[in-house]
Amino acid sequence: MASLWTEDEKEFMKRALEVAERGRGRVSPNPLVGCVLVKDGEIIAEGWHDHLGGLHAEQMAIHDAESNGHSPNGAVAFVTLEPCNHFGRTPPCTEALMWAGVKEVIVAHYDPNPTVRGKGIQVLQDAGIQVRQGLLEAEASAQMSSFLHWCEHRRPQVTVKMAVDANGSVDDRCMAAQRFTSEACLDRVHMLRKECDAVLVGVETVVRDDPQLTVRRIPTDRQPLRIIIDPNHRAPSTSKLLTDGFETLHMSNDFTSISALLNLLGDRQIQRLMVEGGPTTVASFLDQGLVDEFYLIHSPILHSEPVPSNISPERLSDAGLTHIATEPWGEETLHLWSRLS
Repeated sequence: MASLWTEDEKEFMKRALEVAERGRGRVSPNPLVGCVLVKDGEIIAEGWHDHLGGLHAEQMAIHDAESNGHSPNGAVAFVTLEPCNHFGRTPPCTEALMWAGVKEVIVAHYDPNPTVRGKGIQVLQDAGIQVRQGLLEAEASAQMSSFLHWCEHRRPQVTVKMAVDANGSVDDRCMAAQRFTSEACLDRVHMLRKECDAVLVGVETVVRDDPQLTVRRIPTDRQPLRIIIDPNHRAPSTSKLLTDGFETLHMSNDFTSISALLNLLGDRQIQRLMVEGGPTTVASFLDQGLVDEFYLIHSPILHSEPVPSNISPERLSDAGLTHIATEPWGEETLHLWSRLS
């Protein structure tokens, strides 16, 4: 199929993927979607899904065209996800495209959501609009991975973040609890946290660190749901997670299993869960094969009284993860492991 796409078409879809990124951390449980309108070989408008309740990408692109004196009639729409054909927070995007008079719609990825599943494409074709599908589908799939995972499994994609010293230790028992990574690395962590719908820790982390688990270092319109796994109800009642006014799910004596928790979160449309707990909590996810991504941050420092992470390349490989990237995060080095294709 790749040979059927022109280089110009690929560039237009790349641009649609780029503008879709502007909604990251703002639109869940909706997916990231971008759209560009092309006429006579030139982009005349761009749109993306910016926030819940706001215009969808196709609607924003049509509005952008008209606002700048361009008619969308006869244009080609490059859309990263199959246009919806149902009423939700906004009217159907299929109706907007038909009303605008576009002559063709090129779709990167079909929408597996039960409310769509090919119906959007079919409606457009029935209206006489040419539709082609599959341009940069793999790139769109990677961009929308948490949404696609939730559609398929009805539980969140699990992302683990763990920072270790040069010898793989997560903490230094000779010191009071404190962060040991750089400011620049912390900025990256908060950016990652912003992209997640929920953040989970075990009770040992609450007792030792008294974390907030909020997004504070970068602008955000929402805070993630915080979750404490605390089967014996050991979390102090004065903990920030229980007193700061943001939503916390405290799994105490009524807690059953990690799998049941993920199902519960899936029912709440939580699509990406970030696990920031210690070795025991992380091991419980790894042992059950429930980790989809592992962000392992290596610091050059050395702890005097180390607490082993028990994480190694072999451990992660045994859990079904593959090392896919290494990059600097401030003064630290990130090693990213993933089971996502």
